[in-house]
Amino acid sequence: MSTTESTVRPSEETHAHGSARWELWFAIASGVTYAGGMITEYALGLPMIGWPLVFFLATYFFGGYFTIRTAISSTLRGKFEVDFLMLVAAIGAALIGRWAEGAVLLFLFSLGHALEEYALSRASRSIEALAELAPRSALVRRGTGEPAEVPVEDVVVGDIVVIRPNSRVPSDGFVIAGNSAVDQSAVTGESIPVEKEAVADAERAMRMLDTLPPANRVFAGTVNGSGVLEIEVTATSADSTLSKVVELVRNADQAASPTQQFIDRFQRWYVPGVIVGVIVTLLVAMFAFSQPFADAFYLAMTVLVAASPCALAIATPAAVLAGVARAARAGVLVKGGGPLETLGRVKAMAFDKTGTLTWGAPRVTSLVHADDTTEEELIAALVAVESLSDHPLATAIVRDLAPRLTGAQLVADDLNAVIGRGVTATIDGQRVEVGNLRMFEEQQLQLSTALADAYQSARDSGQTLMIVRRGDAFLGIVGVMDSSRAESAQVLLALREANVGQLVMISGDNQRVADAVGLEVGIDTAIGELLPEDKVAEITRLAETHRPIAMVGDGVNDAPAMARADVGIAMGAAGSTVALETCDIALMSDDLGRVPFAVRLSRATSRIIRQNLIASLAIVAFLILATFMGLNIGAVVLIHEGSTLVVVINALRLLGFEKGKEHAGIDHEDKPTG
Repeated sequence: MSTTESTVRPSEETHAHGSARWELWFAIASGVTYAGGMITEYALGLPMIGWPLVFFLATYFFGGYFTIRTAISSTLRGKFEVDFLMLVAAIGAALIGRWAEGAVLLFLFSLGHALEEYALSRASRSIEALAELAPRSALVRRGTGEPAEVPVEDVVVGDIVVIRPNSRVPSDGFVIAGNSAVDQSAVTGESIPVEKEAVADAERAMRMLDTLPPANRVFAGTVNGSGVLEIEVTATSADSTLSKVVELVRNADQAASPTQQFIDRFQRWYVPGVIVGVIVTLLVAMFAFSQPFADAFYLAMTVLVAASPCALAIATPAAVLAGVARAARAGVLVKGGGPLETLGRVKAMAFDKTGTLTWGAPRVTSLVHADDTTEEELIAALVAVESLSDHPLATAIVRDLAPRLTGAQLVADDLNAVIGRGVTATIDGQRVEVGNLRMFEEQQLQLSTALADAYQSARDSGQTLMIVRRGDAFLGIVGVMDSSRAESAQVLLALREANVGQLVMISGDNQRVADAVGLEVGIDTAIGELLPEDKVAEITRLAETHRPIAMVGDGVNDAPAMARADVGIAMGAAGSTVALETCDIALMSDDLGRVPFAVRLSRATSRIIRQNLIASLAIVAFLILATFMGLNIGAVVLIHEGSTLVVVINALRLLGFEKGKEHAGIDHEDKPTG
């Protein structure tokens, strides 16, 4: 069986599955006609030229139909593969009058081939099931009319789609009305439904798609919960995240793994070598051992079957197909056998900081009030002023501190920005200033000793600090920082346990911030103040001593560095065309905990491949030896095809790899919103 033809091309899945069903029926028919030939020849004693020959010829037709199609296809491409060898052996048996042996060869080979296709279709169906997740129609509201059901292919960008409770989302988009929890496990692998809410400004959301939080975005193929949602469509059905995932998984076999590349090179020499070996066997048997031509030719044909590398050819593709399918079901998109196999061998892994090891969204991390004021007074002034600003730091302060107010909220007005310093506003006629230390040093104002010490300590930990002054008194200091994910330290520990020797963080932030985050999460080396080209240089330097190397980032700003690494891993790739196209492995959800799972799956796949290759070569060696000891062609074919089935079934174990255990001890926390 050829490597090319043995794995179902998912881009032609419907045709392939239909062909596999027909092949199974043809294999069964060849078995029935073979049994008829054996009964009429041996049980009834009829002469070969009669009903036995008719039955055996029918077996040749049913058993050889798909074999000869594949053999012709591969031969026209200049390849002599297993199907060709089997066909030669069957024709050779017929030429010396051994119709029964040739018939059983084609029957068993076609049956084994059909069963392999059936087994492999389990992995293909996992991929095909993804394509069937999107509904065929959508409830679209255009203009002021009532929603109307239209084919999903007719939905265009900008359409408003109404999604009823417990129905599938037909297109990618963002929520403009309604609240609901959406099960998006089929696309992102998240086991818990994600709460969705409407955006504040639809026009602004359309302009800033890539920065929309998960709470606003929905994807085709996901399942709505109990609420009604209205979404504005951002991608047609052909361009949806689900469609891109399906297409990339379907084409995953194009990126051959290093092992498969070696096997392909090996087969190019091995198959012609088998043919030469068969000719040598024939000549030696005839001239050195004086065997009759018919016996020598039969031995040569049996050696031909025994030496055919059928199991060897399918060993790697079957494991890669199952591994890629398993990863896709867990929300990890692996672009073929190359990245899948390489990831398990990485010696070092580099991480971007912002949005990867940290949330990429600031949080209030410290709050220190002056001795002559209270925390309540500090928070009230801060919230009043910052609520007037749309700066990301102001948003974080209001989000985190407003719930801590116990009294009446103050009202500020007359907000003014002081470039590079901070902001000023007025509360009850008093001037309030919120800014950095430079803002007050320029006014020759000094902090108290306690506040100065607190400021220096917080500054050393990498926080961005703002000092608050009302009237002629300092109220205190607030520290804001892009905090690390709760799971970051656990993920890095899991990678260390998986023998990833060097863990590096590269960041554009200043070195002080990089050191603080690196210390908190347990990174080996934290490198800050890097431009995108500097990140590429760091990856290059790291690769000189640790290869292969993987780079984990967001797939956009880190694209050059990921391209330089042996394996580029993009986080939060759902909805991002750039991330999907620039990486080797895409984590569809914003979930760092999938990285150790992907490493473990990669290593399991490599283990299965090694097991399959060892078993394949051992069985070929055994069969060749047994052939010279008198094993007949029927038994050779039976063991040969049985070994191929064993290899496929072993590979399919990957479909159940760590089901429900993708996070394996990784705890998570919610991402900051707002």
